[in-house]
Amino acid sequence: MDFFVYVLKIFNAKMQVPRAFGLFHLSFFALSVMLGIFLLRKESAPGEKFVKKVLLIASLIVIVFEIYKQIVFSFTYSDGELRFSYAWRFFPFQFCSTPMYAGLIAVATKKTKLHTALCSFLATYSLAAGLGVMLFPQEVFTDIIGVNIQTMVCHGSMITVGIYLLFSHYVPASGKTVLRAMPVFIILVLSAATLNEIVFKSGILGGQTFNMFFISPYFKASLPVYAEIFQWLPFPIGIMGYVLFFTLGAYAVLSVAEFLTHFFLKKKKPRDILNVT
Repeated sequence: MDFFVYVLKIFNAKMQVPRAFGLFHLSFFALSVMLGIFLLRKESAPGEKFVKKVLLIASLIVIVFEIYKQIVFSFTYSDGELRFSYAWRFFPFQFCSTPMYAGLIAVATKKTKLHTALCSFLATYSLAAGLGVMLFPQEVFTDIIGVNIQTMVCHGSMITVGIYLLFSHYVPASGKTVLRAMPVFIILVLSAATLNEIVFKSGILGGQTFNMFFISPYFKASLPVYAEIFQWLPFPIGIMGYVLFFTLGAYAVLSVAEFLTHFFLKKKKPRDILNVT
């Protein structure tokens, strides 16, 4: 018990809340892009085996940090007593948590339609969400060092994996990729909506917030712009709007990748993107 309390104190080590686009934030943002470029230099035209290795490592790292976060927000130590109270708002099924599941399933499946759909999701919707958080990180930082590292690793890995899948051409930078990824995203959204309904109706929240994907009709959404629109729409229409909102974001990211691919590569081999003068 004493050892666990000691570990918990280390896990809760404090720091000044990082500023958006401060050194802490920009360091992780740059690192996530650099890791994507590093992977391209190492294996610019990867086969299924190498991609699965990348996805497995990325997913396991994110899962380890997610377990850490669950411990930090569920256990407290005060007045000589260790207490446990599960923090439902940190349940690991937010949009930015799902890439670790998608990555593991992609690793476990052969290069079939399912594998292709999951990788397409990681290269589009996941990449768009990771970039969105990295560009607007104001709400993800706290005063706990490890939690700040966790959120940067989580969202940064979405960028690294997305960049690698797209620019290595393992996932084509074409409009069809979004169509392949869309069923995965819709299934995840419907799963989140189902979880929101079941958990809220179960009565186990005890006044806590449970708002997976921020689409629960019982709690206010916190996504910019969408939050204001969502409160005026019937719930089913709001869900459709949510899917459309992120699909447009995924398509925008894919369009930029397609433009960069043609502009820099000009039909050269993928490795040449790193040697353009």
